[in-house]
Amino acid sequence: MNIVVCVKAVPSTTEVKMDPKTNTIVRDGKQSVVNPFDASALEVALSLKDERAAAGLDTRVTCVSMGIPATERLLRDCVARGADAGLLLSDRAFAGADTLATAYALTCGIRALPAAPDLIVCGKMAVDGDTAQIGPELAGAFGVPCVAGVTEVVSLDDGTGGAGAALTLRRDSDEGSELVRVCLPCVITVSKDVATLRMPSISGVRAGEAAQIDVLTAETSGADAARCGLTGSPTQVVRSFVPEREHVSERIEGTAAEQAARLADIVRGME
Repeated sequence: MNIVVCVKAVPSTTEVKMDPKTNTIVRDGKQSVVNPFDASALEVALSLKDERAAAGLDTRVTCVSMGIPATERLLRDCVARGADAGLLLSDRAFAGADTLATAYALTCGIRALPAAPDLIVCGKMAVDGDTAQIGPELAGAFGVPCVAGVTEVVSLDDGTGGAGAALTLRRDSDEGSELVRVCLPCVITVSKDVATLRMPSISGVRAGEAAQIDVLTAETSGADAARCGLTGSPTQVVRSFVPEREHVSERIEGTAAEQAARLADIVRGME
């Protein structure tokens, strides 16, 4: 089984710098971390790998990311924690991409892998964007079903009984929690609380340092430059700003009745 985990580098601080020309986040890689939702996605993939290994079945986990060259460090950390390989899509042509252009680039990268994925696992959303669109867009690009917002991987049926492989998942919806069975290949997006990413072992750290992280550009991945980056993004940020906040306090004097009357006036003024 081939599992692909989509990993995004996000700022480790809330003090995010914006490019005034493109209105996109400045990513220098110095303080980047793996998106917490994607860290949970990686643990889901590694747990499935462990489960299959116990049954004598082979599983390969590949982490794929799009970003600046410094993102390679995070992919090595993923290998240190148990992933088998990392693939980085890095090219100035990818810069400023919205979710559609990002999903397109990731699709090209995943299709360039030696074997097609049986399962693609993504975090439900990125903490620096909150769009929750990449997983469903990848499913659309590959023409496979998508289950979003997974809170628990209940079981994996490898299809040894004659039927195709399938996952049983629990997900949250507006109507409550529901149990879903989906056939592979498919895409799932997971919540942050679905799993806690394991720590790397000493041998894992060594494997991460020695790992060869493949790097693809727009050209080597076979991507159409017109569909990448800002050029290929139908949605763009027009303006970004930090909301102005004002804190005002008022001391209410007088009798209890006067104070109550004044407080009622203030509350009514908030409506």
